[in-house]
Amino acid sequence: MIKKALGLAILSSVAVSGVAEARDQIRVVGSSTVFPFATAVAERFGKTTSFKSPVVESTGSGGGLKLFCSGIGDKHPDITNASRRIKKSEVKKCASNGITGIVEVKIGYDGIVIANSRKAAVMKLSLKDVFLALAKNVPAGEGKTRTNPYKTWKEVNASLPAAKIEVLGPPPTSGTRDAFVELAMEGGCKKIGWVKALKKKDKKAYKTLCHTIREDGAFIEAGENDNLIVQKLEANPKAFGIFGFSFLDQNADKVQGSVIKGQAPTFENIADGKYPVSRPLFFYVKKAHVGKVSGIKEFLAEFTSEKAWGPEGYLSEKGLIPMPDAERMDWHKKVNGLANLAM
Repeated sequence: MIKKALGLAILSSVAVSGVAEARDQIRVVGSSTVFPFATAVAERFGKTTSFKSPVVESTGSGGGLKLFCSGIGDKHPDITNASRRIKKSEVKKCASNGITGIVEVKIGYDGIVIANSRKAAVMKLSLKDVFLALAKNVPAGEGKTRTNPYKTWKEVNASLPAAKIEVLGPPPTSGTRDAFVELAMEGGCKKIGWVKALKKKDKKAYKTLCHTIREDGAFIEAGENDNLIVQKLEANPKAFGIFGFSFLDQNADKVQGSVIKGQAPTFENIADGKYPVSRPLFFYVKKAHVGKVSGIKEFLAEFTSEKAWGPEGYLSEKGLIPMPDAERMDWHKKVNGLANLAM
């Protein structure tokens, strides 16, 4: 009996102290948009410190947070990248699996572009054009809607070309999809008077109308691989693709961003807040793994250093739009002090 009790005590001790202890390499999952930035920091971290380079996987923001919130321990990731802020429902999911200590890290800003091949003309769009081209249902008179009938851009707006609406974009698990729907689709949807008023009367109906993307082939889910979208745009100059500014920046010789609301998706326009479809980028750290997996605090210090995320840092060279100085200082202090996430 004593031996059995002692055995259980030893097993219990192993279970507690074994929180991610078997790994000497940080594991990062999440957003395809944040992926190139996290990869750049991971590579630099591996070369300039005694720690191994973290393993970074692109799973999409939603997929990454699902993996992150699934538990504590060696089998679960330490960090997840996100091109949108974590949702309250995800925080609750984390808590239900014992993850109550989360460090939020805002790393900078990014723009979402609607790009096409450089072989074609630059498209000039309003947010209303974007909504009418891609929504599942569109307004049809005061208080009425109909299934989206538009097949060409010219049907949406007479000033646009008579080209077939064909847009490659991210799946529902992507933070880019979430942000695009909120900033671009809803941004155009509420330009219609009675729809804007609907938000106060029936928020659920308003959100369904403004946030639901058409499923008739005009919008094509292209997975989490933004590089694949770039390749498809090269092959089909009539198509458009939705992805983060960093991928436009890295492939500027192949693709170009559409002008939206009179503003081109440039580094300067996104930094100044002029480009209307831009959003903050984040990653989240499991506090229970700090001190258990080698190098997490040091990785945070590298990511939040001026040489990385500053205006002259190596991440800006990859397309990250830095936060203003005061905002960076504030986040640097919170992150390196391992401050708990506050919703």
